[in-house]
Amino acid sequence: MKTPVYFDYAATAPVDPRVVEAMLGLLGPDGDFGNPSAVHAYGRKAAALVEEAREEIAALLGVAASGIVFTSGATESDNLAIKGAARAAARRGRHVITEKTAHKAVLDACRALEREGFEVSYLVPDRGGRISAAQLEASLRPDTILVSLLHANNETGVLQDIPALAAAVRRHGALFHLDAAQSAGKVELPLEQVDLLALSAHKFCGPKGAGLLYVRPGVRLEPLLHGGGHERGRRAGTLATHQIRGMALAFRLAVESMAEESSRLAGFSSRLIEGLCALPGVLLNGHREARLPNIVNVSVEGVDGEALQLALRDIACSSGAACNSASGEPSYVLRALGRDDALAGASLRFSMGRWTRVEEVDYLLERFGSELTRLRRIAGAA
Repeated sequence: MKTPVYFDYAATAPVDPRVVEAMLGLLGPDGDFGNPSAVHAYGRKAAALVEEAREEIAALLGVAASGIVFTSGATESDNLAIKGAARAAARRGRHVITEKTAHKAVLDACRALEREGFEVSYLVPDRGGRISAAQLEASLRPDTILVSLLHANNETGVLQDIPALAAAVRRHGALFHLDAAQSAGKVELPLEQVDLLALSAHKFCGPKGAGLLYVRPGVRLEPLLHGGGHERGRRAGTLATHQIRGMALAFRLAVESMAEESSRLAGFSSRLIEGLCALPGVLLNGHREARLPNIVNVSVEGVDGEALQLALRDIACSSGAACNSASGEPSYVLRALGRDDALAGASLRFSMGRWTRVEEVDYLLERFGSELTRLRRIAGAA
C-alpha cells in the first residue's frame, strides 16, 4: 500500500489528467492564451472558448447560459451572492437567514452584512444536521430578503431537504441562495428551486481558482469587484480562459460518471461507517441516510483528537473543514449538532473521490482500529 493515502477530497481533489491536458493547451505561445476582452483574433478565439464553456456548463445544469457568472471559486461566489443580493434588495428589507453550520464563506459574508446594519438569523439544525421547513418558516419575516444555506455540509456531508425549504422561501418571496461546493458533481443540483447557487471546480477534479455563481434571470446583484464590466457587469476581471475551460471539462466528466461514481463511493462510505462505528466509543456525526456518498465524519470518545490524527499521519484526512482546521478550535459545526467540546475536538472527516480504492478503505479501517486501541491503552496506563 502506497502511503500516505488520500482521504481529504472534501478539502480538494486532484485535477483529472484529461483536464490538465486540456488546460495546458491554452497556456503557451502556441495556445489560445489571448485576453477574452481583446478585439483581435487572439482575444476573439479566447472569448469563443469561454462562451463555449459557459454554454456547456449551463446545458449540464439545465439553465440559461446568461445566468452563469465565472468567479475564482465558491468563496467568491458565496460573497457575491450574499452581499450582492442583500445590498441590491436593501430598500425592500434588511433581514437575512442562514444556518449556524454554514461554511465560513457564508457566515463571514453574513457577519459583514451585520456590520452594514443588516440583521441575520442563524438557524440551529437538529442533531442530524438538518434544518426543517417549519423552522425556516418560523424565521421568515416581512423584511426577509435572502435565505442562504448549504446544499451539503462540508464537514458532515449532510444534505438538506431543499424542495421543502425552497417551497417555504418561495411562498415568502425571498431569494434563496445555495452553496453547492461539496455536492456539485456528486448529486443532482436543485437549480430549478433556487435563485443563486455557488460551486467550485477543485471539488470535482477541476482546477483551483475557478468557480461560478448561477444567477436566476431577473435577480439583481450589486457587484463586489469593479473595473471593466465583465460578466454582464456582475464580476470584473480578466477571465482565466484555461481555468474556465478546465472547469467545464471537469464538470462534464463528473456529471457523466456521477451515477456510477456515487454508487461506488456510497458503498465505500457504508463500509467505513459500519467498520468505524463497530469500534467502541466511535460515533457517526450527522444524519445516517441524508448525506453525500463520499463523506464520513466520526467523533471518538476518550481519545485526544490531535493525538489520533497524528497517529494516523499516513492517512490524509481532516479534523474539520479544511478552511478552519488550522485554528485548533473544536468544530463549530459539530458543537452546533450537540457534541461537547471533547467530542467535537476528537472528530475526523474522511472524504473520498475518483481515485479512492477499496484497498485504501480497508487500510484506513485497520489503521484506525489499531491506533485507537493503542491510544486508549496509553490513556488507561497514564
